Amino acid sequence: MTERKNGRDFRTTIGGQALIEGILMLGPQKAAIVVNTPQGHRVKEMQVKRVKDRFPILGLPLIRGMFNFFDSLRIGIGALMYSADFVDDSDEKGKFERWLEKRFTKEKADRFVMGFALILGILLPIGIFILLPTLIAGLLGSAIGSGILRNLLEGALRIAIFLLYLMFVSRMDEMKRIFAYHGAEHKSIACYEAGEELTVENVRKHSRHHPRCGTSFLFVVMIISILVFSFVRWSNPVLRVIMRLVLLPAVVGISYEINRFAGRYDNLFTRILRAPGMWLQNLTTREPDDSMMEVAIDALTRVIPDQEGLDRW
Repeated sequence: MTERKNGRDFRTTIGGQALIEGILMLGPQKAAIVVNTPQGHRVKEMQVKRVKDRFPILGLPLIRGMFNFFDSLRIGIGALMYSADFVDDSDEKGKFERWLEKRFTKEKADRFVMGFALILGILLPIGIFILLPTLIAGLLGSAIGSGILRNLLEGALRIAIFLLYLMFVSRMDEMKRIFAYHGAEHKSIACYEAGEELTVENVRKHSRHHPRCGTSFLFVVMIISILVFSFVRWSNPVLRVIMRLVLLPAVVGISYEINRFAGRYDNLFTRILRAPGMWLQNLTTREPDDSMMEVAIDALTRVIPDQEGLDRW
C-alpha cells in the first residue's frame, strides 16, 4: 500500500464522495471510482479536466469557489450514476430511457440523462435551501414589518430546513450504508495525511469526522448567505428571489475561501469555525466496515500523485 513520508502537518487537496456501494476520490490529476460488487471491485479511472484549466482566471480567489463546486458536482453525479449501474436490480429500462436510446445513440442518451441530473442537482438545493426560505419570509413580510427581522427569519428557516433534511435523510436505511462509505472516505484521507501506510488496520483508528468535508462547506454557505443576503432589503418576494440568485455565486465564493482557510490552519479560531460542520458529520457519516475501508483505500491510492506534495492543500 502507498505510504507518504513526512506526514506532520500535511493536508491534502484530495477529496471524495460516497456513492452507492462505492467511493469517488478526486485528486489533483486523476479521479477514481471504486464500486464494491459481489465479483470484486469495479474501477473507473479518469483524468480530471477542470474549467479553470481551460480558463486560468476562473482559478482566482473568490471566483474559483463557484466553478470548483460545479466541477465537483459534475464529476460526482457522473460517479453516482456509474455506481448505480452495478446495484440496479431491474433488468427493464424505463419507457423514457428506451425512447431516448431508440431516438438517439446510447452515448447521446447517457449524456442527456447526465445533463438532466446535473441541472436537477443544482436546481433542487437552490430551490429548497435558498428560494423556499426567501419566499416564506417574503410572504410573512407584511406581518413582520422589520427588514432585519425578516432576514433573520429567512436565515433561521434556511438552517432549520437544512438540519431537518439531514436528520430525515440520515434515518433512511438506504442512506446508512452510503454514510458509512462517507466515513470510510474521511478515515482513509486522515490516515494518508498522517503519513501512515494505507491499511485497514491504520485507517480504522482514525476519526470519521474530517474538517474539509462537503457537509461543513454547505453549513458555511448557510451562514454566509444570511450575512450577504442581509444587504438585500426589498420587500417584494419576487425581487428578493431574483437578488438571491444574483448573489449566490458570491455566497459560494466567500464560503469556499473560508472553508479553505479553516481547513489549512489548526488553531482555536479555525476549530471554532469548523465546529458546526464537524458536529453535522454525526448525521452524514457512520463507522464503516472493513470492506468499505478497502474500497476507500483502493480509490485513494489510485489518485495520489507520483510527485510528492503535488496534492498539498
